[in-house]
Amino acid sequence: MSLEITLTLLAVPILIVLSAIFSGSETALTAASRARMHTLELEGNQRARRVNQLLAAPERIIGTVLLGNNLVNILASALTTSLLIGLFGEVGVVYATIVVTALVVIFAEVLPKTYALAFPDRVSLAVAPLMQWLIVVLRPLTMGVGFVVRQVLKLTPSKLDDEANILAAHEEIRGTIELQKIEGAVARHDADMLGGVLDLRDLQVADIMVHRTKMETIDADDPPQKVVDELLRSQYTRVPIWKDEPENIVGVLHTKDLLSALGRSGWDVTKLDIMSFAVEPWFVPDTTPLKGQLNQFLKRKAQMALVVDEYGEVQGLITLEDILEEIVGQIADEHDTQEAAIRVQADGTVNVDGTVAIRDLNRHMSWNLPDEEATTVAGLVIHEAQTIPEPGQVFTFYGYRFEILRKTRNKITALRISPAATIAARAVKHSRAS
Repeated sequence: MSLEITLTLLAVPILIVLSAIFSGSETALTAASRARMHTLELEGNQRARRVNQLLAAPERIIGTVLLGNNLVNILASALTTSLLIGLFGEVGVVYATIVVTALVVIFAEVLPKTYALAFPDRVSLAVAPLMQWLIVVLRPLTMGVGFVVRQVLKLTPSKLDDEANILAAHEEIRGTIELQKIEGAVARHDADMLGGVLDLRDLQVADIMVHRTKMETIDADDPPQKVVDELLRSQYTRVPIWKDEPENIVGVLHTKDLLSALGRSGWDVTKLDIMSFAVEPWFVPDTTPLKGQLNQFLKRKAQMALVVDEYGEVQGLITLEDILEEIVGQIADEHDTQEAAIRVQADGTVNVDGTVAIRDLNRHMSWNLPDEEATTVAGLVIHEAQTIPEPGQVFTFYGYRFEILRKTRNKITALRISPAATIAARAVKHSRAS
């Protein structure tokens, strides 16, 4: 066997191994968990620090991998073709194509990439030093490639790209949470909490506020004894005070301030001047994002705010607890009245009050009713029906059947909701029974 054939037989496997390293490195670095690498770096892992340095400049990784991969693959193909042409003549080109294609696809692409996808963090930590060295060696060539790429990318709207990347990051996190919940790695309640944090940026104060029709308020002109009795009966520690008309909120009364004032008056209720120790109400627009409102609550060290519309009319109130419940779910204490607003029936249907928030129903039942056009279940039915329905009327939309059970004046107070799957199952059961 001649020296040329021997060298070729030795060089081709080495080139295939190099190609496999390039392919596996690209896949591993792309799939590596940045969060885990960041944690390992904080723990002092130097290889993780190198991985983070590589991920900070992804265009260098891409340029180096593509350049190195193409160089070794083309060289392996050329050497194999030259060898087989010398052995078999012109038909050696066909043999070389088959041999090199099989070697590259199996051993330089599929095998290393499959392993890298299975163990991305392990492979990333292993190849990080080698990749850093290759980036330095091939830097002159990759700089030229990178320059061309950057000039082409300047033709794209970078600002829109940045906004898209921000949205993509949130969607990626949300998708990961949902996937882990489906696979059972994350409990449903934990997934709901994580999703609730992400939802804060998409929700406004109006979406979760307590509507003015459900607010507990106190008339400033009531005698002090009546005010004290009402506050003692209330389950809340802060109650808005109105004057002349219920929408004219002039203050907020706190139970602790009332007790302090009673102590100073020698526990003589008749000496109380309610407005003297009521705090000034804080009004916020109904379009305020929940994330911003949470920050304002923390900044002002406040617990409650009155919500007003664009005309300055009071629409409801929102508390810090309301926002926290969007994250952790319902928070109840020993003084809260437990209202079964969502009642699951034995036949699979669900009876709900019209004032139940769509988001609460979705979270409680794992449904996906839309909440873009309406906040409550009753509001959703009215929006879709384009009329105020009467008891007994039935509507079907979004894969659910809505039956109106009760109505008070123009207000839907109770409904029965059945998912389409439940309706179909009952129909099949009924047909079999008959």
